[in-house]
Amino acid sequence: MHLCWLLPCVLGFPLLWTDLAAAGDSSTEMIKQPVGSHWRVKRGWVWNQFFVPEEVNASLHIGRLRSDLDNGNNSFQYKLWGDGAGSLFTIDNRTGDIYTIQKLDREERSLYTLRAQVIDTSTGRAVEPESEFVIRVSDINDNEPKFLDEPYEAIVPEMSPEGTFVIQVTASDDDDPTSGNNARLLYSLLQGQAYFSVEPTTGVIRISSKTDRELQDEYWVIIQAKDMIGQPGALSGTTSVLIKLSDINDNKPIFKESFYRLTVSESAPTGTSIGKIMAYDNDIGENAEMNYSIEEDDSKTFDIITDDETQEGIVILKKKVDFEHQSYYGIRAKVRNRHVDEELLIHHADASTTFIKVQVEDDDEPPVFLLPTYIFEILEGNPLGAFVGTVSATDPDQRKSPVRYSITRSKEFTISDNGTIIVTSPLDREVNAWYNLSVTATERYNIQQISSVPVYVQVLNVNDHAPEFSEYYETYVCENAASGQGLYF
Repeated sequence: MHLCWLLPCVLGFPLLWTDLAAAGDSSTEMIKQPVGSHWRVKRGWVWNQFFVPEEVNASLHIGRLRSDLDNGNNSFQYKLWGDGAGSLFTIDNRTGDIYTIQKLDREERSLYTLRAQVIDTSTGRAVEPESEFVIRVSDINDNEPKFLDEPYEAIVPEMSPEGTFVIQVTASDDDDPTSGNNARLLYSLLQGQAYFSVEPTTGVIRISSKTDRELQDEYWVIIQAKDMIGQPGALSGTTSVLIKLSDINDNKPIFKESFYRLTVSESAPTGTSIGKIMAYDNDIGENAEMNYSIEEDDSKTFDIITDDETQEGIVILKKKVDFEHQSYYGIRAKVRNRHVDEELLIHHADASTTFIKVQVEDDDEPPVFLLPTYIFEILEGNPLGAFVGTVSATDPDQRKSPVRYSITRSKEFTISDNGTIIVTSPLDREVNAWYNLSVTATERYNIQQISSVPVYVQVLNVNDHAPEFSEYYETYVCENAASGQGLYF
């Protein structure tokens, strides 16, 4: 029996034991024989591992090392080596009790490997071979969750359906994930509940209701992560997520005015810009680009082009206008998106219209002759003051200014205030058969308004000349010529 008791020492196995409370090993089993039995205590527990909670004040008793040979007579001395011996851990060399010297932090180091030996002070020899054991730092919930990928920013199209993925946020917890729920996180939404939701276990943010960029184009969402799956005493951390809404083409352009008044001068040349119209579109970028066009203009007098930079519609004159012929025009303009979402057209009209009244402004125009050219005839030899013909010009403007006439550079003719042309010098067809005149009409109320017309006067022939031989003739006749005999020249 004594040999059985000494066998472990002979084989070199360590005979150390620990305080059960400190070891915390529920598998420890102590089987004792009845009193008087010579059987030793049988140990079936793991002796070489200790646990100590982190962040506990110094001088905490961890456990005890003891040799079975120690009979308590104080002849044995316990020694400690290894990780943290003397700086973090100390041992009572008489009893083998192990204590902490300072607080421990599991997140800095979670395991320490040490060695122990017991010496018989009377002989100075080792009673047991040097043995290795482990002290594990057990976790407490002393670290809050942290979001490491901040700042978070996401872009999602407006009007996205419910459940659309936005972004995933992830927090980390330095506590031990194997130690209870200290590092088990639960995500929740602190701000943004009206439009967004977060999956509690994954941190995935999703759309919870439709958003409209035209009402609000970005949202700040605050997410909280709690450890211990949100149980009482849990620690938490928060992060902000900037969610921007990208535009979709869900708005049609609308004219700022339902009625426009524009003016154009009747003297304006074709291609003249007579005014601008403007529509607005709540969308942005390409979705807000628009095209203008004429929807109704029976006269085909106007057109609209689009200014790509300002997105304005420029109304231009396509044909000349005449105030005296038509003083105003009514046209209808249309605007629509340049890039049309066909699916959107199922639910929304893509264009809007407006009415434009174009007022033609009366310009002070020069007199207008009734004919582009006048041709008159007069017999030669007519006396001075003879009537040749009449020209007529009128002021096309509303005020109908009186007109006075004049003939430029002519001594043979003159013209009266009513446009009547008369002869002022004798006319001889044989001297001049045609006269090319220029008659000018000038407004009396505005002498700057002048117009001219060509007048052609043909002088007609009269029988006012006797025949004449072209030369003098002399004749000769012989004396004693008989009757009927020819003459000689």
